[in-house]
Amino acid sequence: MSPRRPAPATTTLPEPTEAELEVLRVLWQQGDCTVRQVHEVLAQDNPVAYTTVLTTLQIMHQKGLVRRDASERAHVYAAALTQRKAQKRFLGKLLHRVFEDSAAELVMQALGSGKPASVEELAMIRARLNELEEQHK
Repeated sequence: MSPRRPAPATTTLPEPTEAELEVLRVLWQQGDCTVRQVHEVLAQDNPVAYTTVLTTLQIMHQKGLVRRDASERAHVYAAALTQRKAQKRFLGKLLHRVFEDSAAELVMQALGSGKPASVEELAMIRARLNELEEQHK
């Protein structure tokens, strides 16, 4: 077995809880939002109290996961990190902790379990593999 590499460096932001991740998804999809706007989106799929969303956003602000613009009466919240950065960060942790830094194992598991990849997704995967092969030549 090959020697294990050290865990990837983490940023100073804490890892969001599942509820915080749901809020971040709303902010990534909708852009900057008030508490009411976040609540309306979250409540479409799952009943959640407005005060729960407010408290979650306040905690996320304290943790540095969101920025808050308090210049207006209704505070506006924005994600402190992009979706792409969050994905890379969490994927790095998952790759290290679960797949012993084997990208091949992670990809094989991802493609072999759950919902099958669509034709479009497979084409994107093939294109990325071709890019990587060209880089190694």
